[in-house]
Amino acid sequence: MSQVRVLPGVPTQTTPMSEILHGPAYRIETERTVLRCYEPRDAAPLKSAVDASLDRLLPWLPWAHDEPQTLAAKIELLRQFRGKFDLGQDFIYGIFDPAETELLGGTGLHTRVGEGAREIGYWIATGHEGRGLVTETTAALVRVGFEIEHLARVEIHCDPANLRSIAIPRRLGFHHDGTLRQRIPQRHGPPTDRMIWTLLADEYTASPCSAAPVRAFDAIGRAILGPPAVKAPKGRSAFR
Repeated sequence: MSQVRVLPGVPTQTTPMSEILHGPAYRIETERTVLRCYEPRDAAPLKSAVDASLDRLLPWLPWAHDEPQTLAAKIELLRQFRGKFDLGQDFIYGIFDPAETELLGGTGLHTRVGEGAREIGYWIATGHEGRGLVTETTAALVRVGFEIEHLARVEIHCDPANLRSIAIPRRLGFHHDGTLRQRIPQRHGPPTDRMIWTLLADEYTASPCSAAPVRAFDAIGRAILGPPAVKAPKGRSAFR
Protein backbone atom coordinates (compact mmCIF):
# COMPACT_ATOMS: atom_id res chain seq x y z
CA MET A 1 0.00 0.00 0.00
CA SER A 2 1.40 3.42 -0.94
CA GLN A 3 2.01 5.92 1.81
CA VAL A 4 0.77 9.48 1.84
CA ARG A 5 3.61 12.00 2.03
CA VAL A 6 3.03 14.46 4.86
CA LEU A 7 4.82 17.80 4.65
CA PRO A 8 5.87 19.54 7.87
CA GLY A 9 3.42 22.07 9.20
CA VAL A 10 0.55 20.76 7.05
CA PRO A 11 -2.65 19.32 8.61
CA THR A 12 -3.09 15.58 8.02
CA GLN A 13 -6.19 13.54 7.24
CA THR A 14 -6.56 12.88 10.96
CA THR A 15 -6.77 16.58 11.78
CA PRO A 16 -10.36 17.57 12.68
CA MET A 17 -11.94 19.61 9.89
CA SER A 18 -12.63 22.45 12.32
CA GLU A 19 -8.88 22.78 12.93
CA ILE A 20 -7.69 22.78 9.31
CA LEU A 21 -6.57 26.26 8.32
CA HIS A 22 -6.09 27.42 4.77
CA GLY A 23 -4.13 30.03 2.86
CA PRO A 24 -3.36 32.31 1.37
CA ALA A 25 -0.71 33.52 3.76
CA TYR A 26 -1.35 37.21 4.35
CA ARG A 27 1.62 37.62 6.68
CA ILE A 28 4.91 35.71 6.64
CA GLU A 29 7.64 36.16 9.23
CA THR A 30 11.26 35.15 8.60
CA GLU A 31 14.34 35.64 10.78
CA ARG A 32 14.90 39.21 9.59
CA THR A 33 11.82 40.29 7.65
CA VAL A 34 8.05 40.49 7.52
CA LEU A 35 6.34 39.75 4.23
CA ARG A 36 2.74 40.86 4.09
CA CYS A 37 -0.03 41.77 1.71
CA TYR A 38 0.26 45.42 0.73
CA GLU A 39 -2.26 47.96 2.01
CA PRO A 40 -2.90 51.45 0.58
CA ARG A 41 -1.17 52.98 3.63
CA ASP A 42 2.08 51.47 2.32
CA ALA A 43 2.05 53.78 -0.72
CA ALA A 44 4.46 56.36 0.70
CA PRO A 45 7.18 53.91 1.83
CA LEU A 46 6.81 51.97 -1.44
CA LYS A 47 7.24 55.14 -3.49
CA SER A 48 10.25 56.15 -1.43
CA ALA A 49 11.95 52.75 -1.82
CA VAL A 50 11.27 52.50 -5.56
CA ASP A 51 12.33 56.08 -6.31
CA ALA A 52 15.60 55.60 -4.43
CA SER A 53 16.30 52.29 -6.21
CA LEU A 54 15.20 53.21 -9.72
CA ASP A 55 18.67 53.21 -11.33
CA ARG A 56 19.19 49.62 -10.16
CA LEU A 57 15.71 48.42 -11.14
CA LEU A 58 15.49 49.85 -14.65
CA PRO A 59 17.81 47.33 -16.37
CA TRP A 60 15.84 44.31 -15.14
CA LEU A 61 12.19 45.13 -14.39
CA PRO A 62 9.80 46.34 -17.13
CA TRP A 63 7.48 48.03 -14.61
CA ALA A 64 10.35 50.29 -13.50
CA HIS A 65 10.00 52.18 -16.80
CA ASP A 66 6.66 53.54 -15.54
CA GLU A 67 8.39 55.11 -12.53
CA PRO A 68 8.48 57.44 -10.77
CA GLN A 69 4.74 57.46 -10.09
CA THR A 70 2.77 59.95 -8.05
CA LEU A 71 1.67 59.04 -4.55
CA ALA A 72 -1.94 58.91 -5.77
CA ALA A 73 -0.95 56.41 -8.46
CA LYS A 74 0.84 54.27 -5.87
CA ILE A 75 -2.25 54.26 -3.65
CA GLU A 76 -4.37 53.07 -6.56
CA LEU A 77 -1.78 50.42 -7.47
CA LEU A 78 -1.80 49.01 -3.94
CA ARG A 79 -5.60 48.95 -3.92
CA GLN A 80 -5.36 46.76 -7.03
CA PHE A 81 -2.72 44.54 -5.43
CA ARG A 82 -4.89 44.08 -2.33
CA GLY A 83 -8.00 43.37 -4.41
CA LYS A 84 -6.26 40.67 -6.45
CA PHE A 85 -4.83 39.17 -3.25
CA ASP A 86 -8.24 38.99 -1.58
CA LEU A 87 -9.78 37.43 -4.71
CA GLY A 88 -7.01 34.85 -5.02
CA GLN A 89 -5.89 36.20 -8.40
CA ASP A 90 -2.30 37.16 -7.54
CA PHE A 91 -0.21 37.34 -4.37
CA ILE A 92 2.13 40.33 -4.16
CA TYR A 93 3.96 41.05 -0.90
CA GLY A 94 5.93 43.92 0.52
CA ILE A 95 9.16 43.02 2.31
CA PHE A 96 9.42 44.96 5.58
CA ASP A 97 11.81 45.09 8.50
CA PRO A 98 10.50 43.23 11.61
CA ALA A 99 9.09 46.45 13.11
CA GLU A 100 7.43 47.29 9.76
CA THR A 101 8.91 50.77 9.81
CA GLU A 102 10.77 50.41 6.49
CA LEU A 103 10.01 48.79 3.15
CA LEU A 104 13.02 46.69 2.11
CA GLY A 105 11.73 45.46 -1.23
CA GLY A 106 8.97 43.48 -2.88
CA THR A 107 8.20 39.90 -3.87
CA GLY A 108 5.28 37.70 -4.85
CA LEU A 109 3.81 34.29 -5.58
CA HIS A 110 2.52 35.05 -9.05
CA THR A 111 -0.17 32.95 -10.72
CA ARG A 112 0.93 33.66 -14.30
CA VAL A 113 2.68 30.30 -14.91
CA GLY A 114 -0.36 28.05 -14.94
CA GLU A 115 -2.42 25.86 -12.65
CA GLY A 116 -0.61 24.22 -9.75
CA ALA A 117 2.38 26.54 -10.07
CA ARG A 118 3.62 29.95 -8.95
CA GLU A 119 6.41 32.21 -10.14
CA ILE A 120 8.41 34.05 -7.49
CA GLY A 121 9.57 37.52 -8.44
CA TYR A 122 11.62 39.86 -6.27
CA TRP A 123 13.39 43.19 -5.98
CA ILE A 124 15.38 44.72 -3.14
CA ALA A 125 15.71 48.39 -2.25
CA THR A 126 18.99 50.25 -2.46
CA GLY A 127 20.93 49.92 0.78
CA HIS A 128 19.66 46.41 1.52
CA GLU A 129 21.31 44.41 -1.25
CA GLY A 130 24.06 41.91 -0.46
CA ARG A 131 22.57 40.86 2.89
CA GLY A 132 20.84 37.66 1.76
CA LEU A 133 17.36 39.09 2.32
CA VAL A 134 16.08 38.01 -1.09
CA THR A 135 17.33 34.45 -0.54
CA GLU A 136 15.68 34.40 2.89
CA THR A 137 12.32 35.70 1.68
CA THR A 138 12.33 33.52 -1.44
CA ALA A 139 12.91 30.41 0.68
CA ALA A 140 9.97 31.48 2.84
CA LEU A 141 7.69 31.79 -0.18
CA VAL A 142 8.80 28.36 -1.41
CA ARG A 143 7.74 26.87 1.93
CA VAL A 144 4.40 28.66 1.70
CA GLY A 145 3.94 27.49 -1.89
CA PHE A 146 4.50 23.81 -1.17
CA GLU A 147 3.20 23.49 2.39
CA ILE A 148 0.18 25.81 2.28
CA GLU A 149 -0.73 26.07 -1.41
CA HIS A 150 0.30 22.46 -2.20
CA LEU A 151 1.83 23.45 -5.52
CA ALA A 152 3.34 21.08 -8.06
CA ARG A 153 6.17 23.47 -8.88
CA VAL A 154 7.64 26.89 -8.15
CA GLU A 155 9.46 28.87 -10.83
CA ILE A 156 11.90 31.78 -10.88
CA HIS A 157 12.51 33.67 -14.13
CA CYS A 158 15.49 35.97 -14.60
CA ASP A 159 17.69 37.67 -17.15
CA PRO A 160 20.94 35.74 -17.80
CA ALA A 161 22.85 39.00 -17.33
CA ASN A 162 21.44 39.55 -13.83
CA LEU A 163 24.00 37.54 -11.89
CA ARG A 164 22.61 38.46 -8.46
CA SER A 165 19.17 37.27 -9.43
CA ILE A 166 20.53 34.00 -10.85
CA ALA A 167 22.33 33.28 -7.57
CA ILE A 168 19.02 32.97 -5.69
CA PRO A 169 17.58 29.85 -7.40
CA ARG A 170 21.01 28.26 -7.56
CA ARG A 171 21.49 28.68 -3.82
CA LEU A 172 18.03 27.29 -3.05
CA GLY A 173 18.29 24.09 -5.11
CA PHE A 174 16.26 25.07 -8.18
CA HIS A 175 16.96 23.38 -11.51
CA HIS A 176 17.76 25.43 -14.62
CA ASP A 177 15.21 24.10 -17.12
CA GLY A 178 16.45 26.25 -19.97
CA THR A 179 16.84 29.73 -21.41
CA LEU A 180 14.22 31.23 -23.72
CA ARG A 181 16.01 33.34 -26.30
CA GLN A 182 14.86 36.89 -27.12
CA ARG A 183 11.58 36.29 -25.30
CA ILE A 184 11.04 39.44 -23.20
CA PRO A 185 10.11 42.60 -25.17
CA GLN A 186 11.97 45.78 -24.22
CA ARG A 187 10.84 49.37 -24.71
CA HIS A 188 14.33 50.27 -25.88
CA GLY A 189 16.44 47.72 -27.70
CA PRO A 190 15.96 44.10 -28.76
CA PRO A 191 14.10 41.47 -26.68
CA THR A 192 16.12 39.87 -23.89
CA ASP A 193 16.59 36.21 -22.97
CA ARG A 194 14.83 34.64 -19.99
CA MET A 195 16.20 31.85 -17.78
CA ILE A 196 13.63 29.47 -16.29
CA TRP A 197 14.45 27.89 -12.91
CA THR A 198 12.11 25.31 -11.36
CA LEU A 199 11.72 23.46 -8.06
CA LEU A 200 9.28 20.55 -8.14
CA ALA A 201 7.23 19.27 -5.21
CA ASP A 202 9.19 16.02 -4.98
CA GLU A 203 12.45 18.00 -4.88
CA TYR A 204 11.32 20.36 -2.15
CA THR A 205 12.21 18.40 0.99
CA ALA A 206 15.84 18.04 -0.18
CA SER A 207 16.19 21.78 -0.85
CA PRO A 208 17.44 24.36 1.69
CA CYS A 209 13.99 25.97 1.53
CA SER A 210 12.38 23.19 3.56
CA ALA A 211 14.51 24.15 6.58
CA ALA A 212 13.73 27.88 6.39
CA PRO A 213 12.53 29.33 9.73
CA VAL A 214 9.12 30.72 8.80
CA ARG A 215 5.82 31.54 10.43
CA ALA A 216 2.78 32.32 8.31
CA PHE A 217 -0.67 33.64 9.14
CA ASP A 218 -4.00 33.80 7.33
CA ALA A 219 -6.25 36.80 6.69
CA ILE A 220 -7.43 37.02 10.31
CA GLY A 221 -4.08 36.30 11.91
CA ARG A 222 -4.36 32.56 12.57
CA ALA A 223 -1.07 30.65 12.33
CA ILE A 224 -1.04 28.35 9.29
CA LEU A 225 2.66 27.49 9.08
CA GLY A 226 5.25 27.07 11.81
CA PRO A 227 8.88 26.01 12.25
CA PRO A 228 10.18 23.39 9.82
CA ALA A 229 10.26 19.75 10.87
CA VAL A 230 13.94 19.58 9.92
CA LYS A 231 16.06 22.43 11.22
CA ALA A 232 19.02 23.85 9.34
CA PRO A 233 22.45 22.80 10.65
CA LYS A 234 24.07 25.09 13.20
CA GLY A 235 26.43 27.75 11.98
CA ARG A 236 26.10 30.26 9.18
CA SER A 237 22.57 30.47 7.76
CA ALA A 238 22.11 29.31 4.16
CA PHE A 239 19.99 32.41 3.62
CA ARG A 240 22.64 35.06 4.48
